[in-house]
Amino acid sequence: MPYRYSRWDGSQSGFELDAEQVLAEVADDLLYHGDLHAALRRALQSGLRTPDGRALEGLRQLLERIARRRREELERHELSGLTADIARRLDEIVDQERSGLEAGMDPGEAARRHQQLDELPPDLAGRFRGLQDYDFADPDARRRFEELSEELRRQLLQNQFNRLAQGMGDLTPERMAAMKDMLDELNQMLAQRERGQEPDFAGFMSRHGQFFPGNPQNLDELLEQMARSMAQMRALLNSMNPDQRRQLHELAEALMSDLDLAWQVDELGRHLQGAFPDLGWDARYDFSGSDPLDLAGAPGVLESLGDLDELEHLLRSATSPAQLSEADVERARELLGDVAADSLAELARLARLLEEAGLIENREGRYELTPKGLRRIGQRALAELFSRLARDRIGGHEVERAGIGHERANEHKPYEFGDPFALNVGESVRNALRRRGPGLPVRLTPDDFEVEQMEQLARSATVLMLDLSLSMPMRDNFLAAKKVAVALHALITSQFPRDFLAIVGFSEVARELRPAQLPEVSWDFVYGTNMQHAFMLARRLLAHESGTRQIIMVTDGEPTAHLETGPDGGSEVFFHYPPVSATIEKTLAEVHRCTKEGIRINTFMLDASAGLRSFVERMTRMNRGRAFFTTPETLGDYLLVDFVEQKRRTRRAG
Repeated sequence: MPYRYSRWDGSQSGFELDAEQVLAEVADDLLYHGDLHAALRRALQSGLRTPDGRALEGLRQLLERIARRRREELERHELSGLTADIARRLDEIVDQERSGLEAGMDPGEAARRHQQLDELPPDLAGRFRGLQDYDFADPDARRRFEELSEELRRQLLQNQFNRLAQGMGDLTPERMAAMKDMLDELNQMLAQRERGQEPDFAGFMSRHGQFFPGNPQNLDELLEQMARSMAQMRALLNSMNPDQRRQLHELAEALMSDLDLAWQVDELGRHLQGAFPDLGWDARYDFSGSDPLDLAGAPGVLESLGDLDELEHLLRSATSPAQLSEADVERARELLGDVAADSLAELARLARLLEEAGLIENREGRYELTPKGLRRIGQRALAELFSRLARDRIGGHEVERAGIGHERANEHKPYEFGDPFALNVGESVRNALRRRGPGLPVRLTPDDFEVEQMEQLARSATVLMLDLSLSMPMRDNFLAAKKVAVALHALITSQFPRDFLAIVGFSEVARELRPAQLPEVSWDFVYGTNMQHAFMLARRLLAHESGTRQIIMVTDGEPTAHLETGPDGGSEVFFHYPPVSATIEKTLAEVHRCTKEGIRINTFMLDASAGLRSFVERMTRMNRGRAFFTTPETLGDYLLVDFVEQKRRTRRAG
């Protein structure tokens, strides 16, 4: 396919995750804890790495970005400017009016007006009310006061309604009357909603849609927009000191009283707080900067802080990737930058990627692996273990393609009906050229087919006994043991499909584990290593299997539990640490039964304690199996190489 290269312009996707990469990233967590849902949740928290090595930020890093961005905003601004700027402008208007009194006015009238100005209340709201009642002599001073009044009304309404205020236009008497009608009707609709009735939203929008440039699609969307703005204004008031809060509140009453809006706004706030109680109506911010925040700049700052709060709440409450799809990625980009926004978008896609690839499925609200996902986990574990080995130790054993239980003998023969169709392409084409001569196209017929000679491998039956006792995770042996179990299952199903494999987990008691359970099986929170029961179960599983039969046991402890017959004739578990002779003897009795039935036991020990060594030495003398002292890092090397080499020896012996 053609490729086209262009200069990076910021529009290209910052990350390119695929389903296989996501599954690989969570595989170890899944194998260790046995919970896919929790593994995805932890991936959300810590983030991932892209195939090219870049970091995809997790929720922890995104929350740190939010906290840092909020701190920057709060450390930039201070709130005294909300009233100080208004007081300064009122003083300038008063000074201009005083200057106008000196020219062309009767001295007595000028003195009376000077006294009126001198008697203006010192507080902001009182001063404003006094000037509202004052008859200005200077026309420029009157104009400046009227402009300030209209500007403050607009800013107060914008702080209350934010985006709604964008649709107000000029604050003409007609526009303000229309707004009052709109608020009155909106309050009626909210009262209807509280009574369980459904308001006429379409009719409301047809009459008042000019106030809503965002074009909300339903009443809930409209109300949530308004509630968020009003809650942000409440947070601003909560953040002021009592004197600032009182001055701004009284100023708002002075500005709105002549418009009869104060009651409508208060009523709307009461309704919205009841409808959206979780929007942070009681929030407050600790502004500590030096840049004065005025009423004009407050809506933008409050919106940013409110959106940061909302995004933080979403991230903290998210327990699955799908919940992150509710985030506004483009708003996150504005607030936190491209890396954070791209990370947020990719985190929201994690589970969907895996589902669309058929690797996981959602069952009753929880994610679980599909058979395809199980195969991928096994292939990954197998590839990881084999990648650490020198290729000549295992003859370059391939694990990526599914086999049919045969190996190539490096010889070929004409195809006969019933042969495995392992086509030797080179020889087949040569046959066609010999029959028909050179020239294109080369046409093949069944007589031209040449197939590889195959060596039949002897069938084997294996039970993997996996220690699930509490000591395995306590000694950091559990993940390595699980990886080996998953890898062995992948090896046998892909390369030796005629073989039999069963898995027995054992701790206080033993139980058979289906392959599909492997990734999600976890250790048992009980004490006891009941090898006796595990050998008994493994022997029964192998009883009707043909071929070479063996048990592979992975453990880090000596037997400390066995089954006894209880008073009612049933089985009871006996546990004792350190192990008593009765447990050792009953376990060796099961080993003896396995030996009599021709079942070899190969043991891989993850702890070289004296007690375990002594027990395994007695067991191997009795059974003629082999024992390996390994570490979590080398367990897979020993076990898988030994399995493959034993297959080859069996084949050569046959």
